[in-house]
Amino acid sequence: MLAAPAQTPAAAPPAQAPAVTSIRFWSLGNTTRVAVEVSGEVRVKYEVLTSPDRIAVDIAEARMRLGGKALHVVKVGDKLVRQIRVAQKDALVTRVVLDLEAPVEQEISQLANPNRVMIEVRPAGQRGAPAAVAQSRTAVEKIDAAPPPPTPPKPEPQRSEPPPKPVVDSRPQLEPEPATQPLPPSSGLPDNTPRAARPNAQGSRSLTRALGLKIGKVVLDAGHGGNDHGSTGPTGLAEKDLVLDVTLRLGSLIEQRLGAEVIYTRNSDVFVPLEERGAIANQTKADLFLSIHANSSPLKAISGAEVYYLNFTNSKESLDVAARENASHGKSIFELRELIQKIALKDKMVESQEFAGRVQSSLYSTWAKMNPATRNRGVKMAPFVVLIGASMPAVLAEIGFVSNPRDEVLLKKPDQRQRIAEALFKGVQQYASGLGQTQRAALREQNSTR
Repeated sequence: MLAAPAQTPAAAPPAQAPAVTSIRFWSLGNTTRVAVEVSGEVRVKYEVLTSPDRIAVDIAEARMRLGGKALHVVKVGDKLVRQIRVAQKDALVTRVVLDLEAPVEQEISQLANPNRVMIEVRPAGQRGAPAAVAQSRTAVEKIDAAPPPPTPPKPEPQRSEPPPKPVVDSRPQLEPEPATQPLPPSSGLPDNTPRAARPNAQGSRSLTRALGLKIGKVVLDAGHGGNDHGSTGPTGLAEKDLVLDVTLRLGSLIEQRLGAEVIYTRNSDVFVPLEERGAIANQTKADLFLSIHANSSPLKAISGAEVYYLNFTNSKESLDVAARENASHGKSIFELRELIQKIALKDKMVESQEFAGRVQSSLYSTWAKMNPATRNRGVKMAPFVVLIGASMPAVLAEIGFVSNPRDEVLLKKPDQRQRIAEALFKGVQQYASGLGQTQRAALREQNSTR
């Protein structure tokens, strides 16, 4: 009986309270984007503070689960954000603070599936930014928001005055870049009107298209990682680092512009076995699988991208690429026997070929502008282990040749990496559009301001 009061402390959060589990960030041109991953639905408020400049985001009823320390610090070091600090403000609130380099304009929102708080900042006074706001976002209340202005009195009937100017939202709106504008809907239908899937490039409809299946979840696989560096450029650019950066940029675009859920096989410098990457896509019931790599060739002048889908081939060049990318799997013939049989799944192969064509076309268009000497290397087929286990349309994109000295210089630049990510996104977007209506995450009916 004496132990009863200790079982119900007044200030303790519920046993299953959501947790802040991860902090990720991207520096994209004039925008810094921070993703705060949480394990459940939360309520969020924020305030903008000065002297020094910072943004404080309070996540109610959530506990910090970031390494066991009382203060978790993530160094950013770009031109907008110096660092991110996370701490338990009290028993019921986790506070995330962005220490700023200068005053900024911010947009803070929530996304579902998975649950996360998105914080975007850009230079003060900037109008526009590089990505479109996803429809699945839920706005977050600002703590120190000013009350709305009083309603002006109606004009006297006998007075003739010009009509009042319409109220314009002066907050910066994220708009897509011209190169990646969504495709116009067919037949003049609005974007939210379901449309039948279009025939593929061969003029036929696979079972996927006949059933009207949509894209709601995408698995992005950054090749190599950890001790597996992949290809290395003349001045040391490692494939594993390049493709991870491009993958994270692409994931952000897919989340925001398509509203689809993105799952990464890795989002840091770790090694993931090849066969586990496809298994992740299957376990999460993904609709698309895109593995991102960078190429290498003894011929230093070779430039451009090429995209592969899973099939048998007699091409020596394709087999050489597959051998290089498959080098780390370590499986025996017997262990791969059942996996190899999956290559014969016709519907997956047909859709993968269509997906590969969309991605390759977009990548070539971008590379032709980056390096005029680039030629269209086309869509190819090869037996990649990373693609064998995935049961959904799956392709492997070699986004460029790090062995080309000129291209290595380009691929080291953040703005050029962003162009590659935009090209990959356009390929995903065009493939999804061909299936009809992309499946956007539903808006959640919740009040985060209470």
